[in-house]
Amino acid sequence: MHSENAVDPAIRQPGGSSDDCLQKSCKFASVSGVPRYMEKPEETKMIRSPYSVQTSGRRAFIRTLTAAGAATAFLPRTARAAGAGGKVNLACVGIGNRGGEIIGALHATGLANIVALCDTDMGAKHTLKTLEKFPNVPKFQDFRKMFDKMGKDIDAVCVGTPDFSHFAIAMLAMSLGKHVYCEKPMGQSFREIQLMMDAEKKYKVATQMGNQGHSDANYFQFKTWVDKGIIRDVTKITAFMNNPRRWHGMKVDGFLPKQDIPDTLDWDVWLMTAPKHDYNKGYINGEWRSWFEFGNGALGDWGAHIFDTAHEFLKLGYPTEVDPVMLEGHSPFIFPQASTLAFRFPKRGTQPPVELMWYDGQKNLPPLPADMGGSVIDPNIPPPSTGKVETKARPPGKVIYSKEYVFKGGSHGSTLEIIGEKGKEMKNKLPQVPKSPSNHFKNFLLACKGEETTRSPFSVAGPLCQVMAIGVIAQRLNAKLAFDAATKTITNHKVGNELLAGAPPRKEWEQFFKL
Repeated sequence: MHSENAVDPAIRQPGGSSDDCLQKSCKFASVSGVPRYMEKPEETKMIRSPYSVQTSGRRAFIRTLTAAGAATAFLPRTARAAGAGGKVNLACVGIGNRGGEIIGALHATGLANIVALCDTDMGAKHTLKTLEKFPNVPKFQDFRKMFDKMGKDIDAVCVGTPDFSHFAIAMLAMSLGKHVYCEKPMGQSFREIQLMMDAEKKYKVATQMGNQGHSDANYFQFKTWVDKGIIRDVTKITAFMNNPRRWHGMKVDGFLPKQDIPDTLDWDVWLMTAPKHDYNKGYINGEWRSWFEFGNGALGDWGAHIFDTAHEFLKLGYPTEVDPVMLEGHSPFIFPQASTLAFRFPKRGTQPPVELMWYDGQKNLPPLPADMGGSVIDPNIPPPSTGKVETKARPPGKVIYSKEYVFKGGSHGSTLEIIGEKGKEMKNKLPQVPKSPSNHFKNFLLACKGEETTRSPFSVAGPLCQVMAIGVIAQRLNAKLAFDAATKTITNHKVGNELLAGAPPRKEWEQFFKL
């Protein structure tokens, strides 16, 4: 079920039916053609965490926490961020791998007291570095128990867990008036992301999504160049991420077989709102990125680092159409081996329509300008847990085509350059760009104290993540999708429209969608 065999060379041809693909996997689709995870889940016995004793108790728990948080939810931000020495009392959920790096970066600002550590795999090898750094901090495996025991001592929460588990943690934190730093993408489904944006507004908390380049040079340059008219009348964006990914070379015909759960892991809490699955090591420690059920592929992982500033400052909003122009090795379970997606954004005011072309896959290289020259590389890109980002080949980046200029850029905080002779002519005429007053982590903590405004709040990052969520649905179904921004619906594909809501949560997690 999990082999290193050659990749299925099948390439999507225009006009192919996604419903045919759904029917090919009896585990993925029911006789009606609707994915099984969209149907009401069967009642199953499961090993619950010590904290999830019964559903009625859980409802009472949520009601109690929400009531307790209501008294603080509408206080000024500074009143809820008054830890010792004026520092922010920070609880950290997800302490290994990328989560551990986030904790280190937030702590390095000197503005945070680490007051609680939470990880479903507490004590596993990847958590040890953080545990050794903060040996006397209270530790939890269940974030709900952490809030129950320590809610009054927490000002803010950082969430460095797998994509699909961001939602429940962030929603409970916000409902209790806690500020939230959340890794990208914000949530697993279009609906989750919308609810997170709504909660940010409702509970008046500071939020920050973890696309850290949004506080670096590219953010301030892009904004300045748009304000000064250097970037205008953009008609096309080419974005690409052609590095190896975990699922490249992987072939599956279903979910992975059951294995024994490690002693350190609370598997039931790890699953959170996701449908019930048997444990397999092929889902944890970054391997979840391969699976539609748990991750968001190369697009969800890197799109927020590559075209985030273009989406915000060009006011792209939502696409009217997302077309999987090419998918190689399509699977209803894991992400394709390569994909080319066309996001078509409508005219906005005086700005023309924009087509954003996304390329992923090691050999699915994008067409680039002949005079592009070398790549733009951000030296501060954090390495993945499996190794380094490959930059010997074409590194992740973008090309932006406007009426007057063509720009090239990399990912994260790397700045844009104007390509060709026009770039040389403009070199000494470009406007001065302000320096960033704070990195992404300091920006968040200062916002918790009421001293700055976050640069990637959920209100800004949410629509970007929803665009990527629609793209992931197009990859999953191998189908062109028409999207109506006014009603926030997919109008031409019934299953696609249902997938905007994501999988229905397991019963004991339903209340997180009502916070």
